[in-house]
Amino acid sequence: MTGTDTDPRTPSAPLRVGLVGYGLAGSVFHAPLIAASEDLVLAAVTTGNPERAAEARAAHPGVRVAASPEELWAQGADALDLIVVASPNKTHVAVATAALEAGLPVVVDKPLAGTAAEARDLAALAEERGLLLSVFQNRRWDNDFLTLRSLLDEDALGEVQRFESRFERWRPQLKGGWRESGAPEEIGGLLYDLGSHVVDQALVLFGPAVSVYAESDVRRPGAAADDDTFLAITHAGGVRSHLYVSATTAQLGPRFRVLGQRAGFVKYGLDPQEAALREGLRPVPGAVWGVEPEELWGRLGSGESPATGGGTPVPSLPGAYPAYYAAVAAALRGTGENPVTAHEAAAALDVLEAAKRSAREGVTVKL
Repeated sequence: MTGTDTDPRTPSAPLRVGLVGYGLAGSVFHAPLIAASEDLVLAAVTTGNPERAAEARAAHPGVRVAASPEELWAQGADALDLIVVASPNKTHVAVATAALEAGLPVVVDKPLAGTAAEARDLAALAEERGLLLSVFQNRRWDNDFLTLRSLLDEDALGEVQRFESRFERWRPQLKGGWRESGAPEEIGGLLYDLGSHVVDQALVLFGPAVSVYAESDVRRPGAAADDDTFLAITHAGGVRSHLYVSATTAQLGPRFRVLGQRAGFVKYGLDPQEAALREGLRPVPGAVWGVEPEELWGRLGSGESPATGGGTPVPSLPGAYPAYYAAVAAALRGTGENPVTAHEAAAALDVLEAAKRSAREGVTVKL
């Protein structure tokens, strides 16, 4: 890069992004958040599906649509400043590897890889090439997670003893697709899907895991991948995390229940940003985004149940998915840090792999 006014990495010009994949992740999460960033522009999308190609052109006028990622590599860093990988899980490692080898920084949707070893190999390749490799763990910018981090920073609960996190849904009917496939190469099932989020959050809040116990089931008729999974993590600092991911929960539990020596925090309901994005709403710089009504705020207290009005309402901080891509842009420009590193993703994959083994063998796995 020359550092001139036409240099896309100067403040005068947005960074050009190539998005690989325009399914759910690409069209609902990545493309809108990239387009909402003042520092990024969605320059290209790859999809071999004509309907999705038409949707991409309609939603993002001027975007170039390529049939395959190889068309992006052919132009390389002269045409693009960042590749975002939002293709099916089984393609993440191969596509990210090809992008890095083409000299392009990369963001990969979670899970980064199927194994921690693959994740660390990708991290090594990025470091060897001097390129950014970041992982889209957007749930670090959920309103409830940001609120809980603030409470912990304020020591509002005292020493935390147990962290309960639930990402539960009621989906008794199968939707089909690779996410519900039992084929190992697809990296499907809820453990690697929603489990990637709850494990990452637990590690961010409470540090490294030293042991993992898990129970994983296939509940729905015709299902081939886990749809009801529980993990228990013991952290090096002594906190125990109990994590639930399920598509078969007829009565949803609290999203968070965090128990400390002095107080507990309970929060129901999911962050509103995914629902807003699915409805076609878009974050606009300077406008309200990620805010939820007061009746959904969590409650902080001790000795009482929030279900009967116990505790004090804690205003939810606004959710902030756009902050992820703002941080990526800053990292690319050299003014900030990588918001989610491949090494952090590898640590979460260590836990997910241990959970698979624990559920299969009925043992507690030491890390």
